[in-house]
Amino acid sequence: MEKYFIDLENIDTVKYIKIAQHIKKLIDDNLIEDGEKLPSIRSLSKFLNVNNVTIVNAYKKLENEGYAIQKIGSGTYAKRKEVAVNFKKKYGEIVRKISSEEIKMYMDFSGEAACSDVFPISSFKDVINKVLDRDGIEALAYQEALGYEGLRRSIDDFFWNKKIGKDNILIVSGAQQGIDIVSKALINVNDNVVVEKPTYGGALAVFKWRRANIYEIEVDEDGMDLDKLEKLVKKNKIRCVYVMSYFQNPTGVSYSIEKKRRLLNMAEIYDFYIIEDDYLSELIYNDNKYISFKSIDYNDRVIYIKSFSKIFLPGIRLGYMIAPKAFKESIQNSKVNTDIATSSLMQRALDLYIKEGMWKEHIDILNKVYKDRYMFMKERLNDLNEYIEFYSPGGGLHFYVKLKGTKVNSVDLFYKCKRKGVLITPGIIFYKDPKDGLNYFRVGFSQVGEEEIDKGINIIKDILKKY
Repeated sequence: MEKYFIDLENIDTVKYIKIAQHIKKLIDDNLIEDGEKLPSIRSLSKFLNVNNVTIVNAYKKLENEGYAIQKIGSGTYAKRKEVAVNFKKKYGEIVRKISSEEIKMYMDFSGEAACSDVFPISSFKDVINKVLDRDGIEALAYQEALGYEGLRRSIDDFFWNKKIGKDNILIVSGAQQGIDIVSKALINVNDNVVVEKPTYGGALAVFKWRRANIYEIEVDEDGMDLDKLEKLVKKNKIRCVYVMSYFQNPTGVSYSIEKKRRLLNMAEIYDFYIIEDDYLSELIYNDNKYISFKSIDYNDRVIYIKSFSKIFLPGIRLGYMIAPKAFKESIQNSKVNTDIATSSLMQRALDLYIKEGMWKEHIDILNKVYKDRYMFMKERLNDLNEYIEFYSPGGGLHFYVKLKGTKVNSVDLFYKCKRKGVLITPGIIFYKDPKDGLNYFRVGFSQVGEEEIDKGINIIKDILKKY
């Protein structure tokens, strides 16, 4: 009963409204579960020291707003209205409220950034000092809009074997800015955009902001269902298709070479462009060979976006883009209008870090650490097979899990886990219609060691077993 307590002294609003607002918040925050019986009118009026009519009016208000249902002869029961839609709006706010200090209180399975514990901070500090000694005040000055020339040249040399050309590379502040820049340059109101189902929530937000018509195509274990896509593009003029080529967020799926070639061929035939978000291709834990869409893009149909934040250090917001010649100028202009330049010092430091071979050493270390965690989490998730199904991606930083044989959905599970000190990511944030993700959640291992993984999975198992 204590959770129903509310201080009604010196309030500006009518008491029954205040009580209804309080109960609504308890329902939204999952402190009152969907279908849970609310206290009787008599007991709650006595507890809050108000008359029965006040509680009757509060319960009527809850009913009118879709937060309660009255069952004759039984009582009043909580009802969450559009739980997925409401929660999707609140999720960002909930995450922001968990400050950097508070996050230490949780076993964080929601994180997807690189683990700072394995970052060689002393080596990077030496690199920064070398840059400052070499370039002086120039290291802190704004650079040309394309980005620091040395870094663009290193990216071309190291990652593309000098096949792209430094002048075709644009430095950006991570993948999110890259998607935003592309959208401003390519997508107009009511243009048709295709995304994977499910997909990265940040991309969905950008396309919605551009007021594009968003089509979702389901993802198979080797990439987007291209038969369904072809039916769509035959009937509709599609502007672009957004894909994550390796270890897709959230499913973990990577595209087969056959689907890459077919999608590239379709782009040429049906005149659309592919936005390739190269998410986590460095973290391959099996024998699969890395081949990006862009590396076999013979018709210049791919806009390639790569972020270093997920695999380097999240605080260093750096990435790059490669655009088709047809959109090179408009994309560069879009970048200039978004901001003048990305951190000059960090660009120069990353350039030197790559040139001196430290980048490869760091990626090798990450692959060792993350592969061990990947295998351990996979093993522990197999212990939950009575309650879940999941796909083994063979790389990346997370698993996407489907609930089965349980009354709890991913929003319920999020709140229950949070109260037990575990953070997960509900699937609803990865869909155009949040309800499609109610039976899914994502668990990552970049921010947790094996001991935390073991403890956190046990907590999830106990919750699922209970329901």
